[in-house]
Amino acid sequence: MAAEPLTARTRTIVDEITDMLVSVVGEELLVVGEIGPATTFNDDLALESIEFVALAELLQERYGSAVDFLGFLAEKDIDQILAMSVGELAVHVDRVTAGRACAS
Repeated sequence: MAAEPLTARTRTIVDEITDMLVSVVGEELLVVGEIGPATTFNDDLALESIEFVALAELLQERYGSAVDFLGFLAEKDIDQILAMSVGELAVHVDRVTAGRACAS
């Protein structure tokens, strides 16, 4: 399944998620290479469950409760969660916050 092209706003969200991931995991995360839309949370970043929780908190602080990262994960099966990419999360954030884009 081909990923949809990212809008400029979604690319900005990818950058913001990258900053959050560095905040949660630490600078050593950057040794895996550049984090981008195709970077997966499991295979590429090997995030622990506690790091997912910390990321969820940062997402909620930044974008509000509409993002509901844990709810977003709950809608997926284990294979979808393991394959999830930063770009997929960014598209979700963009979609649920699109009405507030002008207010930021």
